[in-house]
Amino acid sequence: MTTAAIPAKAETLFSQGRLGACLGAIALVSLLAFEAMAVAAAMPAIAAALGGIGLYAIAFGGMLATSVLGMVLAGQSCDRHGALRATVVGLVVFGIGLLVAGFANSMAWVVAGRIVQGLGGGMLGVALYVGMGQVVPRALHPSLFAMLAAAWILPGLLGPLAAAWLVTQWGWPAVFLGVAAAVPLAAALLLPALSRLPAPARAGVEAAAPAAAARRLGWAALAATGALLLHGAGSAGSSVLLFPALALVLGLAFACAAAVHLLPQGTLVAAPGLPAVMALRGLIASAFATAEVFIPLALIRQQGRSLTQAGLVLSAGAVLWSCGSAVQSRISETKHRRRALQGGLSVVAVGIALVAGHLLTGHSAWWVAAGWALAGFGIGLSFPMLSVLTLSLSAPTEQGHNASALQLSDALCSSAALAVAGALFNLAGDRGPEGYALVLALAASLALMGALLGRRAFV
Repeated sequence: MTTAAIPAKAETLFSQGRLGACLGAIALVSLLAFEAMAVAAAMPAIAAALGGIGLYAIAFGGMLATSVLGMVLAGQSCDRHGALRATVVGLVVFGIGLLVAGFANSMAWVVAGRIVQGLGGGMLGVALYVGMGQVVPRALHPSLFAMLAAAWILPGLLGPLAAAWLVTQWGWPAVFLGVAAAVPLAAALLLPALSRLPAPARAGVEAAAPAAAARRLGWAALAATGALLLHGAGSAGSSVLLFPALALVLGLAFACAAAVHLLPQGTLVAAPGLPAVMALRGLIASAFATAEVFIPLALIRQQGRSLTQAGLVLSAGAVLWSCGSAVQSRISETKHRRRALQGGLSVVAVGIALVAGHLLTGHSAWWVAAGWALAGFGIGLSFPMLSVLTLSLSAPTEQGHNASALQLSDALCSSAALAVAGALFNLAGDRGPEGYALVLALAASLALMGALLGRRAFV
């Protein structure tokens, strides 16, 4: 497939040869977005129904932890075989995880299903990123990521409301089982387009020793183990003193050692260029994810709001995320993109701070929605820029590897942040505002740190 015959000025995302791939990508992103929004809205009800509030954070963080393995597997598969194989495997594993969670009879089994989902979801994220990055010309990458962000609009609007309706009418298992039923549809739309992609360039790939690939998988497994240990430390009962301390030490050691080997050199200190891009992705993703997980819980358990009201707050953030992404796609000059990146990171911090202030003082849920919408606009402005920068700073034969690393940073940082948030929340308890205040302060601090480091992404 080639687009060389199309004049540059006529190039659009849906030009000849790309229509099927773009429609399939929209379908897959919409499915993943619906699952994320619906489960985020429904999880307070799930945890209450199963008596699993102590496992609330790991239901999200455990999925992120195992996604690390999926990302590394997909990155290696995409560089060697193209995006099709990783997408097929990812869809199958993701579907199995949905079924496990949907038929669970305890919170522990819900967590187990989410952990399986993470493996498949990690593979899908990287495969889609690489496959569409190869289909779409580099000049259209900002528009590509704006399109993928726009695919969140309907799920963002309907996902939380649909989750509330499903929980009320059919019970919480319907949230997982309904998404599982839609997996074959997404596969039917996307897989034919990916099957027509040209084989990836083999230069430099065959030279990679199998031992190197095995080592990277080993480090990914260690990272996932470390993240799960951190969650175990935060979720363990307070009467078991030795295990949480040991899990905390081992979890930190495993996660840090794995990050050094999985992420570009200099990521942990946000060195200018690609390492800073990786670090910023981790900071902004973990800030937003931490706040998003606990906001509906606080609205329902602290303020007595309904599942539908909590869902509407999440919808406000998702829709404004898409709006922010559309804005960034129209910014072309490097100096303006640099300012917009820093501005977006700052807006996320301000939005989370506004949410915390209104949430903890008992103000109207609509004020909480306004603050979360502001945070959504900020991450929509900054998040796609980091994806575009990663592709522009990567050689063609390294795009799979670096796409994997970018999402690894996202997953590792978000899972670690959720582990810390879960520990703080369980320590403070959810009967008063203290636990929520600590969690939201952590989230705002991570976003603010990203804003201070934002200039380092541009070299």
